[in-house]
Amino acid sequence: MAFLSGLTVLDLASVGPAARASRILADYGMAVVKVAPVAASSGKQTDPVFHAYGAGRGTRRIRVDLKSEAGKEVIYKLAETVDVVIESYRPGVAARLGVGYEDLKARNPRLVYCSTSGYGQDGPYSQWAGHDINYLALGGFLGCSGRDSEGRPAIPGATVADSAGGGMHAVIAIVSALLNRFRNDEGAYLDVAATDGVLSLMSLYLDQYTATGEETGPNTGVLTGKYAWYQVYRTGDDKAIALGAIEGHFYQNLCRLLELEQYIGCQYDDSVQEEMKAAFQEKFLTRSRDEWTQALAAHDTCMAPVLSISEVVRDPHMLARNTFMSARHPQHGEFTQLGPVLAGCERAQPQHQVAAPGTTDTDAVLGAAGFSADDIRRLRDAGSVE
Repeated sequence: MAFLSGLTVLDLASVGPAARASRILADYGMAVVKVAPVAASSGKQTDPVFHAYGAGRGTRRIRVDLKSEAGKEVIYKLAETVDVVIESYRPGVAARLGVGYEDLKARNPRLVYCSTSGYGQDGPYSQWAGHDINYLALGGFLGCSGRDSEGRPAIPGATVADSAGGGMHAVIAIVSALLNRFRNDEGAYLDVAATDGVLSLMSLYLDQYTATGEETGPNTGVLTGKYAWYQVYRTGDDKAIALGAIEGHFYQNLCRLLELEQYIGCQYDDSVQEEMKAAFQEKFLTRSRDEWTQALAAHDTCMAPVLSISEVVRDPHMLARNTFMSARHPQHGEFTQLGPVLAGCERAQPQHQVAAPGTTDTDAVLGAAGFSADDIRRLRDAGSVE
């Protein structure tokens, strides 16, 4: 359902956590207006590939020259009509450009203004450049992750900091601020740091250390590989399965189905875990991944196959839940994309028609904000908008 319909977000970012946030907000029905620099000033901005971030689904686009006074005035006018602004400049840059929170709050006191960054708007690291892997490193995530063949923390298979630590973090904060606005008729400034989001994800281990002095690392905790029953194992066809049999009854089911009943009483016996890991691995090498999935997954063992991306998009469970939808690009043709899959989103979607490269919705966006046709023509002639 379009829970956020009737609300509008002005997105001054192009990629990263802010783009993840506006993607989620759009999937819940919020109108998204994406602001990009005019062509002459767009050299430093990263333009996502055509299929990224839902390929612009539910998004209108406008190009604005923020270095011109007329361009700034466009943003001020738009800010008067929207509910949320998201930006991802390095801390301090939005204010120097004249589009910071105080600048826009003066035009719309009820505005929810969300600044996304890697390390936050203040603190000794606030000016560091960074990306997902850096925020995961600083937040302890990589330190607790498994190791690669050279003993280094393995690079995760998803941008956890950008997606959850930043994007979902921003959405939670924005929706909370909007609820407060409805109750108290006031806006808010949100300092969303992806690293803070990673710290929230790491709270079990951080709180364990601060309360007890016990530090979690690879192969030292229940969820980091210490025990044989919470592991990834290779199978006979050189694929893999994942086990997570934490609860005693699931663990017992697993041991019985693997015909390793001698370990039923050893679930938390540290002295035999390496022996158990070897025995489990030897057993899993006797069949293919799909054979083990057939034998274990539906029998209360907390087992699942490790799928590749190409297998995920063909998986019958995903297909049964309308996980994917169709899109068409004017140059690249028809393709499949991940649909709105978060709880409450409408999964049954018509084909998304992707805008042609360079296309903007400038006239429509400015017209809805109260600019006349003459105003828009003058702004275009001056190069303030495209």
